Formats: sequence, structure tokens, C-alpha cells
Amino acid sequence: MRIIDLYELAVKKGMAHDPRTAREIKKELDAARKEYRKSRGPDQKAFDKARLTNPYADTRILYGDPKTDVKTAIVGVDMEGPEILTAAALIERGTPIDLVIGHHPEGNAWARFYDVMKLQVAMLAKCGIPTAVGEELLKDRMGEVERAVAPANHSRAVDIARLLDIPFMCMHTPADNHVADYLQRMFDRKNPKKLSDVVNMLKAIPEYADGLKKNAGPRILIGEPDKPAGKIYVDMTGGTEGPKKIFPRLSQAGIGTIVAMHLSEEHYKHAKGEHINVVIAGHIASDNLGLNLLLDEIEKKDKLNIIPCSGFVRVRR
Repeated sequence: MRIIDLYELAVKKGMAHDPRTAREIKKELDAARKEYRKSRGPDQKAFDKARLTNPYADTRILYGDPKTDVKTAIVGVDMEGPEILTAAALIERGTPIDLVIGHHPEGNAWARFYDVMKLQVAMLAKCGIPTAVGEELLKDRMGEVERAVAPANHSRAVDIARLLDIPFMCMHTPADNHVADYLQRMFDRKNPKKLSDVVNMLKAIPEYADGLKKNAGPRILIGEPDKPAGKIYVDMTGGTEGPKKIFPRLSQAGIGTIVAMHLSEEHYKHAKGEHINVVIAGHIASDNLGLNLLLDEIEKKDKLNIIPCSGFVRVRR
């Protein structure tokens, strides 16, 4: 498999598990094509053409020849300078590594990752929150995240990969789509009655069992074990946490429990005020599950020798 094949397959599988419809995804891609056609001069020259076929701003080939064959990849949740230097050291010792794959975005994928937050509108619509309301709430939150990300030195890890001539890519939302879809379907199918049932279901999944051993597994953040779970909303894709003002709307829509990777202190306070149960599944454990599900799909095309790194544990299904 070539890097470009792996990348395109990740995007394709991400779209297959996207909370949006195929028509909604096409609408976004069409808007990007229209924007490109209208751009001129330096704007057109700098335009990220990956946006024309890939709706996920946080998933990119960051460095390397896309036609490079990949037999061995080192994969991790956060692949930054230290991890790329580790890959270089392993190569120096004779381990053939063709590609570094990170989950969390780097480079230009990090600089614009807030753009994927738009898919949260579709997630909220499935809960009964009108699209117009979701768009308005997300607009402010996306601006907040964009301002927070803007000052960062986005290219550090990519520059290290370039200097060491090690191909590098990241795949964020496609993996997150997999874990969100997987868990939402599981909860909808099994319909757990109590919060303790929700947590126990998560603990039965290998990635969360591993997280539990590392003191980073599932736990109840808001609520009590015997409290009714009610309708469950899995909030695990769309770039990062959504708007803080969404919790009253979720409560009004009948959501009893939110299952999330993590929750900031501000979001915690807003959720607690609305008396919504919150189960924290674990950030890295959830990222592991999403990556593993996506890699399973990729390996149906061609087996890869995967070297786990940076919090990643390979579990095949």
C-alpha cells in the first residue's frame, strides 16, 4: 500500500462513519471547490487542495512522497518531535519504518483542525436540536478554538520529519468518527439502564480495560452509579469539545447521559448545572479504539507491520 492509498482509504472510511449524510458531506466539498474557483493570486496558490476531496481538515499527508510504499508504520496518539526522533533512532538501528502516523493533527492539519467542528451540527440534529440552533452555537465555539490554535508553532514536528526525511501523516476525525459511531450503536442496541451499566459496558472493551489499568479508564464524572442513564449521547468526534451553551439544549432534547472522551472544567460546570449525567470514557483509550477500528478497515486492503508508540496499543478485531 502506498501512503496516498492509506490516506485516501482513511478519508473514505471516515466519511462512511460520519454523522452527516453523503449529501451533507458533498455540500461541504462543493463549497470548498467553489471557494477555490473564486480565489485569485496568492490565495489560490496557498489554497489547500486536499479540501477539494477530503472534508477533514485534521487529516493530511504532512510530509513525504505520496507514492511511497508502506509496509511498516510507527503509530501513536501524539506523534511529535520526540516520537519522530524515536522513529529515526529505530531506523538507524535497522528497523525499516516507512511512515509515521499520528492521530492528533500536526502542521497545517492542526492549524485548521477547528474546521471539522462543523460536523457537530449533524450530531446535535440527531438529538433533536434544530440545525439553525446548532450552527449558531458552533459558530462562536469554532471562533474560540480558532483563536486558541492560531498562535501555535504548528510546523515543528513536520519540520523534524522533513529534516530527517521520514514520511509523516495524521488521521484524526476519521478515527474519531469510528469510535463515536461504534459506541453510539452499542448503547442504542443494548440500552443500559443505569450509569454503572454504561461504565461496565465500556470496561468490557479492550482499549478501555487497558486504560483502566493505566488509571485513565472509564468513570462517572457527574451522577451516581444507580442513577438512570436515560438517552445516551456519545460526544467523541468533531475535533474538540463543542459549545458550553449546548447543555440546556441537550437536557431539553431528553439526553440523560453524555459519554465523552474528556470534559474541560468550564464544560463540567455547565453540564452539572443542567443535571445531565456525564461518563468520561478516557481520552487516550477512546483514541485507541478509534484508531484500531480505522486501522482494521485499512488492513482489509493490505496488512501493515505496525509499531505502537505514544499511548497507542494495537488491538485487532
